[in-house]
Amino acid sequence: MPKAQLWIILGCLFLIQTTAWGSEPLTLEGMLEPSEIVDYSCQSPGILSKIYVERGDTVKEGQLLAELQSGVDQAIVQLARAKVEFGLRKAKRNEDLFKQKLLSAHQKDELETEIRLARMQLKEAQERLKLRKIRSTINGVIVKRTGAPGEYVNELPFLTAARIDPLNVEVIVPAALYGKIQENQSAVIEPDEPIGGRYTAKVVIIDQVIDAASGTFGVRLLLPNNQGKVPAGLKCRVYFSDTVAQQATKS
Repeated sequence: MPKAQLWIILGCLFLIQTTAWGSEPLTLEGMLEPSEIVDYSCQSPGILSKIYVERGDTVKEGQLLAELQSGVDQAIVQLARAKVEFGLRKAKRNEDLFKQKLLSAHQKDELETEIRLARMQLKEAQERLKLRKIRSTINGVIVKRTGAPGEYVNELPFLTAARIDPLNVEVIVPAALYGKIQENQSAVIEPDEPIGGRYTAKVVIIDQVIDAASGTFGVRLLLPNNQGKVPAGLKCRVYFSDTVAQQATKS
């Protein structure tokens, strides 16, 4: 049997299994996933000083997650700040000399340039010091922690956080329904037990490439989860409107 005919038969069987024809809505299988996963590592390698979170902790955007030892970086900031303060005092002392024309414009420009350079060095030192503190970039939950105080860390992740509000609902859809599902279309999501319940999600992504081997394409829906009642990682059923099912019947 030619492959093309085989895929058509498999596609029809899949539709029969996942669709209740007539007045029932189209039903597909889906997977609930975090809408974002962030791995935290260190742009500037060093020794962990403190970790403020544990697996399962809820975190807010901007919250301090961990700190690296920063004694040297703090000293560099203090040194750079001292250079700026010295330059400002020196400029103030020489202001009267310039007014009295005892200081040339060239000398005044050199002094002002030294101050600008010192401020830039201070800014650089402060930015390097900021790298010793790891802050959350999302509202989410810690799902993995591998580091501990005293350990050396670098570009390899030692903390992982997941955004679970909203959740992504990933659905594999038969190619026969391509063009029948539209962005912003609503669908009812029914997570597997023990969660259960029924929730409304909206289509946000429709893949533009159909997988030739399986005769399917991917669709992503976004499910609000502001109370965190629905965990990621569950399978679910996705119910589209009667219209989609009827269109599929006519295809």
